[in-house]
Amino acid sequence: MSENNVWSAVVLGGGDPGDPFAAKHGVAVKALIELEGRPMARYVLEALRASGRVRRIVYVGPVNAALSDLIDVNLPDAGSLLANLEQGVAALPQDARALVVTADVPMLTPEQVRSVLDEAPRAGLVYPIVRRADCERTYPGVKRTYARLREGSFTGGNLFLLEPKLVGLFLPQLRRVLELRKHPVALAGLIGPGVLLRLLLGRLSLDQLEKRVSDILGVPARALITAHAAVGTDVDKDADLALARAVLQSRPSL
Repeated sequence: MSENNVWSAVVLGGGDPGDPFAAKHGVAVKALIELEGRPMARYVLEALRASGRVRRIVYVGPVNAALSDLIDVNLPDAGSLLANLEQGVAALPQDARALVVTADVPMLTPEQVRSVLDEAPRAGLVYPIVRRADCERTYPGVKRTYARLREGSFTGGNLFLLEPKLVGLFLPQLRRVLELRKHPVALAGLIGPGVLLRLLLGRLSLDQLEKRVSDILGVPARALITAHAAVGTDVDKDADLALARAVLQSRPSL
């Protein structure tokens, strides 16, 4: 593994207490739901290990014996996504190149992990996005949430890349954005009414969005358009679980 391609990974495997989807399947968090006899999270961990790019894995959330052999450091669930992100990244060297990924993307493959890491631009924060056409071509009928930009309709990925030393700079602002989700007027004030209007009308360009996100978070932020639909397809309902099961059953290794 070349030092230029060495990454550390934080896998977010926590969950909301009493998550009905997890409870329905008899586990504490959805990352532990079994697919083809293995916890969902194991497919994510195997993809990272087999990518040839990831040296160290920090897993945040509950684990079982089927996951332990693939994890270097296991941290307890801190109670929220941002708290888990913060403590997971804090466990990495500050000069590491870090990949953060949720544990509920079992269709992710080693080749896709490699592709994202090798194609990513250098920036403090890189967020992969997937065109709607690629999602619907790969997984016909899949239901995702899309944002319409000048360049087309996109869904966000369930992984992103960052520089650990910059987390302290952008996390407070990111927390503020999330807190304002239920307060549209205040959120519009933070984002900027002109930017928000162009976004709602589908007239905002990707370059303009990157610049505004960079300004809000205080770190250089870039998007990475990837054709890998699995990057933007997490499992949070039974229809997603059925899709993941069908995809995994079709692979030669199973």
